Amino acid sequence: MKLAHRELGEGPSLIILHGLYGSSDNWLSIARKLENHYHVFLVDQRNHGQSPHHPVHDFTALCDDLDEFIQDQRIDKAILLGHSMGGKTAMFYAVCHPEKVNALIVVDISPRTYQVREGSGTSFQMHKKMMEAMLNLDLKTFSSREEVMKALKPTIPSKRTRQFLLKNLARYNNNGFKWKINLPVLYKQLPNILKGLDSYSVLKDRQITSIPVLFIRGENSEYITEEDILIIQKHFPYAEVVTSPGTGHWLHAEQPDFFVTKILDFLG
Repeated sequence: MKLAHRELGEGPSLIILHGLYGSSDNWLSIARKLENHYHVFLVDQRNHGQSPHHPVHDFTALCDDLDEFIQDQRIDKAILLGHSMGGKTAMFYAVCHPEKVNALIVVDISPRTYQVREGSGTSFQMHKKMMEAMLNLDLKTFSSREEVMKALKPTIPSKRTRQFLLKNLARYNNNGFKWKINLPVLYKQLPNILKGLDSYSVLKDRQITSIPVLFIRGENSEYITEEDILIIQKHFPYAEVVTSPGTGHWLHAEQPDFFVTKILDFLG
Protein backbone atom coordinates (compact mmCIF):
# COMPACT_ATOMS: atom_id res chain seq x y z
CA MET A 1 0.00 0.00 0.00
CA LYS A 2 1.26 3.46 -0.92
CA LEU A 3 1.14 5.55 2.25
CA ALA A 4 0.56 9.30 2.29
CA HIS A 5 3.38 11.23 3.91
CA ARG A 6 5.15 14.56 4.22
CA GLU A 7 8.86 15.32 4.49
CA LEU A 8 10.90 17.91 6.38
CA GLY A 9 14.60 18.60 6.82
CA GLU A 10 17.80 16.91 5.76
CA GLY A 11 20.11 14.32 7.30
CA PRO A 12 19.68 10.74 8.50
CA SER A 13 16.22 9.32 7.80
CA LEU A 14 13.77 9.47 10.71
CA ILE A 15 10.30 7.97 10.19
CA ILE A 16 7.52 8.98 12.61
CA LEU A 17 4.47 6.72 13.00
CA HIS A 18 1.34 8.08 14.71
CA GLY A 19 -1.01 6.15 16.97
CA LEU A 20 -4.61 4.98 16.76
CA TYR A 21 -7.00 7.80 15.71
CA GLY A 22 -3.95 9.89 14.78
CA SER A 23 -2.27 11.15 11.62
CA SER A 24 0.95 12.72 10.42
CA ASP A 25 -0.55 16.16 11.15
CA ASN A 26 -0.40 15.44 14.89
CA TRP A 27 3.40 15.23 14.69
CA LEU A 28 4.19 18.23 12.53
CA SER A 29 5.26 20.46 15.44
CA ILE A 30 7.64 17.75 16.72
CA ALA A 31 9.03 17.22 13.21
CA ARG A 32 9.79 20.93 12.92
CA LYS A 33 11.90 20.69 16.07
CA LEU A 34 13.87 17.81 14.52
CA GLU A 35 14.21 18.93 10.91
CA ASN A 36 17.53 20.69 11.49
CA HIS A 37 19.06 17.31 12.41
CA TYR A 38 17.14 14.72 10.40
CA HIS A 39 15.27 14.04 7.18
CA VAL A 40 11.90 13.49 8.82
CA PHE A 41 9.18 11.42 7.17
CA LEU A 42 5.71 11.84 8.69
CA VAL A 43 3.65 8.86 7.60
CA ASP A 44 -0.11 8.27 7.65
CA GLN A 45 -0.65 4.60 8.44
CA ARG A 46 -3.39 2.73 6.57
CA ASN A 47 -6.97 3.66 7.45
CA HIS A 48 -5.73 6.98 8.89
CA GLY A 49 -5.09 10.48 7.59
CA GLN A 50 -4.72 10.69 3.82
CA SER A 51 -3.63 7.07 3.33
CA PRO A 52 -5.88 4.49 1.62
CA HIS A 53 -8.52 2.52 3.48
CA HIS A 54 -8.36 -1.28 3.60
CA PRO A 55 -10.36 -3.99 5.41
CA VAL A 56 -7.21 -5.57 6.88
CA HIS A 57 -5.58 -3.77 9.80
CA ASP A 58 -3.02 -5.82 11.73
CA PHE A 59 0.68 -5.49 12.40
CA THR A 60 1.69 -7.81 9.58
CA ALA A 61 -0.06 -5.45 7.15
CA LEU A 62 1.25 -2.31 8.88
CA CYS A 63 4.82 -3.64 8.72
CA ASP A 64 4.43 -4.56 5.06
CA ASP A 65 3.20 -1.01 4.38
CA LEU A 66 6.21 0.43 6.19
CA ASP A 67 8.63 -1.84 4.32
CA GLU A 68 7.12 -0.78 1.00
CA PHE A 69 7.43 2.87 2.03
CA ILE A 70 11.09 2.44 3.00
CA GLN A 71 11.83 0.76 -0.32
CA ASP A 72 9.95 3.40 -2.31
CA GLN A 73 11.88 6.19 -0.58
CA ARG A 74 15.15 4.31 -1.19
CA ILE A 75 16.06 4.43 2.48
CA ASP A 76 18.82 1.99 3.42
CA LYS A 77 18.38 2.30 7.18
CA ALA A 78 16.04 4.48 9.19
CA ILE A 79 15.46 5.67 12.73
CA LEU A 80 11.93 4.61 13.68
CA LEU A 81 9.86 6.64 16.13
CA GLY A 82 6.36 5.40 16.89
CA HIS A 83 3.64 6.39 19.35
CA SER A 84 1.07 3.91 20.70
CA MET A 85 -0.14 1.84 17.70
CA GLY A 86 2.69 3.39 15.69
CA GLY A 87 5.11 2.31 18.40
CA LYS A 88 3.95 -1.26 17.95
CA THR A 89 4.38 -0.99 14.19
CA ALA A 90 7.93 0.25 14.80
CA MET A 91 8.65 -2.56 17.28
CA PHE A 92 7.29 -5.25 14.98
CA TYR A 93 9.29 -3.85 12.07
CA ALA A 94 12.52 -3.63 14.07
CA VAL A 95 12.11 -7.22 15.27
CA CYS A 96 11.42 -8.46 11.73
CA HIS A 97 13.91 -6.22 9.87
CA PRO A 98 16.66 -5.13 12.30
CA GLU A 99 19.10 -4.72 9.41
CA LYS A 100 16.96 -1.80 8.11
CA VAL A 101 16.77 0.08 11.42
CA ASN A 102 19.40 2.44 12.85
CA ALA A 103 17.57 3.09 16.12
CA LEU A 104 14.14 2.51 17.65
CA ILE A 105 12.15 4.99 19.76
CA VAL A 106 8.86 3.76 21.21
CA VAL A 107 6.46 6.22 22.84
CA ASP A 108 4.13 5.04 25.62
CA ILE A 109 3.34 1.50 24.49
CA SER A 110 4.53 -1.94 25.60
CA PRO A 111 5.40 -4.96 23.42
CA ARG A 112 2.64 -6.95 25.16
CA THR A 113 -0.91 -7.66 24.13
CA TYR A 114 -3.33 -5.30 25.86
CA GLN A 115 -6.10 -7.37 27.44
CA VAL A 116 -9.46 -6.27 28.76
CA ARG A 117 -8.89 -4.63 32.13
CA GLU A 118 -11.86 -2.81 33.60
CA GLY A 119 -10.91 0.55 35.05
CA SER A 120 -7.76 0.72 32.95
CA GLY A 121 -7.10 3.52 30.50
CA THR A 122 -5.65 0.98 28.09
CA SER A 123 -8.43 -1.59 27.85
CA PHE A 124 -10.25 -3.05 24.89
CA GLN A 125 -13.53 -1.96 26.44
CA MET A 126 -12.41 1.66 26.66
CA HIS A 127 -11.53 1.85 22.96
CA LYS A 128 -14.63 -0.13 22.00
CA LYS A 129 -16.83 2.30 23.91
CA MET A 130 -15.16 5.33 22.30
CA MET A 131 -15.46 3.91 18.80
CA GLU A 132 -19.11 2.98 19.33
CA ALA A 133 -19.87 6.53 20.45
CA MET A 134 -18.23 7.87 17.30
CA LEU A 135 -19.96 5.36 15.02
CA ASN A 136 -23.37 6.08 16.54
CA LEU A 137 -23.26 9.76 15.55
CA ASP A 138 -25.06 10.72 12.37
CA LEU A 139 -22.43 13.26 11.44
CA LYS A 140 -24.34 14.58 8.45
CA THR A 141 -26.85 16.14 10.83
CA PHE A 142 -24.29 18.27 12.70
CA SER A 143 -23.57 21.85 11.71
CA SER A 144 -20.55 22.56 13.94
CA ARG A 145 -17.65 20.85 15.67
CA GLU A 146 -18.94 22.16 18.98
CA GLU A 147 -22.10 20.11 18.50
CA VAL A 148 -20.05 16.96 17.93
CA MET A 149 -17.94 17.71 21.02
CA LYS A 150 -21.10 18.04 23.10
CA ALA A 151 -22.63 14.83 21.68
CA LEU A 152 -19.54 12.78 22.59
CA LYS A 153 -19.17 14.21 26.10
CA PRO A 154 -21.43 11.71 27.96
CA THR A 155 -19.36 8.77 26.69
CA ILE A 156 -15.97 10.49 26.43
CA PRO A 157 -15.79 13.01 29.30
CA SER A 158 -12.12 13.93 28.71
CA LYS A 159 -12.05 17.18 26.72
CA ARG A 160 -8.47 16.51 25.57
CA THR A 161 -9.47 13.10 24.19
CA ARG A 162 -12.51 14.53 22.39
CA GLN A 163 -10.42 17.32 20.89
CA PHE A 164 -7.92 14.74 19.66
CA LEU A 165 -10.63 12.57 18.11
CA LEU A 166 -12.23 15.56 16.40
CA LYS A 167 -9.05 16.16 14.44
CA ASN A 168 -10.43 13.34 12.29
CA LEU A 169 -13.56 15.33 11.35
CA ALA A 170 -13.91 16.54 7.78
CA ARG A 171 -16.71 18.43 6.07
CA TYR A 172 -19.03 16.25 3.98
CA ASN A 173 -20.15 17.99 0.80
CA ASN A 174 -20.90 21.17 2.78
CA ASN A 175 -23.54 19.21 4.67
CA GLY A 176 -22.40 17.97 8.05
CA PHE A 177 -19.24 15.98 8.66
CA LYS A 178 -17.57 12.60 8.14
CA TRP A 179 -14.74 10.71 9.84
CA LYS A 180 -11.47 10.68 7.91
CA ILE A 181 -10.32 7.50 9.64
CA ASN A 182 -11.79 4.17 8.53
CA LEU A 183 -13.73 3.81 11.76
CA PRO A 184 -15.80 0.67 10.90
CA VAL A 185 -12.65 -1.30 10.04
CA LEU A 186 -10.70 -0.04 13.06
CA TYR A 187 -13.62 -1.05 15.28
CA LYS A 188 -13.72 -4.53 13.76
CA GLN A 189 -9.94 -4.91 13.88
CA LEU A 190 -9.49 -3.56 17.42
CA PRO A 191 -8.43 -6.97 18.86
CA ASN A 192 -5.61 -7.09 16.27
CA ILE A 193 -4.56 -3.52 17.06
CA LEU A 194 -4.14 -4.44 20.75
CA LYS A 195 -1.99 -7.50 20.01
CA GLY A 196 1.66 -7.58 20.98
CA LEU A 197 4.77 -9.56 20.08
CA ASP A 198 3.56 -12.31 22.41
CA SER A 199 0.63 -13.01 20.05
CA TYR A 200 2.94 -14.09 17.22
CA SER A 201 4.66 -17.44 17.78
CA VAL A 202 7.66 -16.58 15.59
CA LEU A 203 8.24 -13.27 17.43
CA LYS A 204 7.32 -13.91 21.07
CA ASP A 205 10.84 -15.00 22.09
CA ARG A 206 12.83 -12.84 19.70
CA GLN A 207 15.37 -10.36 21.10
CA ILE A 208 16.91 -7.28 19.50
CA THR A 209 20.37 -6.32 20.71
CA SER A 210 21.92 -4.89 17.53
CA ILE A 211 20.32 -1.42 17.62
CA PRO A 212 19.86 1.26 20.31
CA VAL A 213 16.32 1.32 21.73
CA LEU A 214 14.54 4.00 23.77
CA PHE A 215 11.13 3.77 25.42
CA ILE A 216 9.50 6.99 26.67
CA ARG A 217 6.47 6.64 28.92
CA GLY A 218 4.11 9.17 30.47
CA GLU A 219 4.22 9.32 34.25
CA ASN A 220 0.42 9.42 34.49
CA SER A 221 -0.22 6.92 31.70
CA GLU A 222 -1.17 3.28 32.24
CA TYR A 223 0.28 2.01 28.96
CA ILE A 224 3.75 1.12 30.33
CA THR A 225 3.64 -0.27 33.86
CA GLU A 226 6.52 -1.53 36.00
CA GLU A 227 5.58 -5.06 34.89
CA ASP A 228 5.80 -3.93 31.28
CA ILE A 229 9.42 -2.90 31.77
CA LEU A 230 10.27 -6.56 32.34
CA ILE A 231 8.55 -7.41 29.05
CA ILE A 232 10.47 -4.64 27.31
CA GLN A 233 13.73 -6.02 28.66
CA LYS A 234 12.81 -9.49 27.41
CA HIS A 235 12.66 -8.32 23.79
CA PHE A 236 15.04 -5.35 24.00
CA PRO A 237 17.58 -6.24 26.74
CA TYR A 238 19.58 -3.01 26.43
CA ALA A 239 16.64 -0.63 26.02
CA GLU A 240 16.62 2.64 27.92
CA VAL A 241 13.30 3.52 29.58
CA VAL A 242 12.61 7.19 30.36
CA THR A 243 9.60 8.63 32.18
CA SER A 244 8.16 11.98 31.09
CA PRO A 245 7.08 13.73 34.34
CA GLY A 246 3.49 14.84 34.78
CA THR A 247 2.30 13.60 31.39
CA GLY A 248 -0.23 11.10 30.11
CA HIS A 249 -0.45 9.04 26.93
CA TRP A 250 0.08 12.00 24.57
CA LEU A 251 3.26 13.05 26.32
CA HIS A 252 4.83 14.49 23.16
CA ALA A 253 2.00 17.06 23.01
CA GLU A 254 2.02 17.79 26.75
CA GLN A 255 5.79 18.23 27.18
CA PRO A 256 7.24 18.66 23.65
CA ASP A 257 10.53 20.25 24.76
CA PHE A 258 11.28 17.43 27.21
CA PHE A 259 10.33 14.91 24.54
CA VAL A 260 12.55 16.37 21.81
CA THR A 261 15.48 16.83 24.20
CA LYS A 262 15.34 13.15 25.20
CA ILE A 263 15.25 12.09 21.55
CA LEU A 264 18.21 14.26 20.57
CA ASP A 265 20.20 13.13 23.62
CA PHE A 266 19.48 9.50 22.84
CA LEU A 267 20.42 9.79 19.18
CA GLY A 268 23.53 11.79 20.01
